Amino acid sequence: MSTPVAGAIEGPRTLAPLGRRLCRVTGRAGVGPYVLVAAADPDGPEPAPGQFYMLSAAAGWGGESGRPHLGRAFSVCRTREGRLEFLLEAIGPGTERLAELEEGDGLWLVGPLGIGFTQPPAGSRALLVGGGIGIAPLVIWAEALPGPGLSSRLSSHLSLLGFRSGEYAEAADLFPGHVLVATDDGTGPNAHHGLVTDLLERELAPTDVVYACGPHPMLEAVRRICVARDVEAQLALEAGMACGFGACFGCVVLTRTGFRRLCVDGPVVRAAELAEEWH
Repeated sequence: MSTPVAGAIEGPRTLAPLGRRLCRVTGRAGVGPYVLVAAADPDGPEPAPGQFYMLSAAAGWGGESGRPHLGRAFSVCRTREGRLEFLLEAIGPGTERLAELEEGDGLWLVGPLGIGFTQPPAGSRALLVGGGIGIAPLVIWAEALPGPGLSSRLSSHLSLLGFRSGEYAEAADLFPGHVLVATDDGTGPNAHHGLVTDLLERELAPTDVVYACGPHPMLEAVRRICVARDVEAQLALEAGMACGFGACFGCVVLTRTGFRRLCVDGPVVRAAELAEEWH
C-alpha cells in the first residue's frame, strides 16, 4: 500500500486483487477507426470511473513472439454486467495485438488500478472534455452521471469531444447525454472545425467542474484555461507504465509538491496541482 501524497485526489480507488487474471474476450466491435474489445471479468471488482488496467494478450505476447513484452495501460471505457470494455487504437506492437483479439481469445489483466474521478459539488455541472482515444475514461464517467449534487441543474453534464475527423468522431456515439464535437478538418455532423478547447472556452461556466483526458497538448490547454478562470479541473493523465503499481517510477509527473506516480497517485490529478512544466 502506497503512502498518500500531499494534495493528491482522495477519490474512489477500487483495490485490485493480487496477481493478474486470465479473462476471455466476449466480443469486439469497430467504432470508426477504433476497436471496442469486451472481456468477461466475473471475479474482478467493479472499477471506478477513471481507473485503469494493465492488459496483455494471452497468445502472441513476448517470449518467442518478441515484442510486446510489458502489459499496456488502458482506462476502462464501460462496464456491462461483469464485462469490461476497452477502447483501443492500433498504433504499435502492443495495441495492434490487443486490437486483433477475437471472441474466445485470452486476455491477461491486472486491475482496477489508480484513483478515479470524484463527484462535483452540489450545484455544479460536470463538463467532460475528451480528445481522441482519451475519451475512454469519460464514457464510463458520463454513464455514472448524474450523481449526488447534480439534480439542481437542468443539464447535469455536457461532453465536449475532439477528433481528427468525422470518421473518428463516430466514437462520440458511445456517450449518453448532450455531446458537442470538434474535428480537426471540420468533417462530421454538426462538428466544430477546430480544437475541442475552443468549445471549452465557449461553454465553460464559473460553477462547472471539468474532467478531461486526451493528448498532452490538449490537457495542458485545458489546465491553463481552467487555472486562469479558477475553475476546478480533474485531468486523467497518460504516461508510459511498466508495472501499474508504483514500483518502477516510470510514470511520474511533476506537481507543485514534487513528483507523483500516476499509477498509484493518479492517473486523475487536479489541474491546479500540476507544475507549469509537468508535461
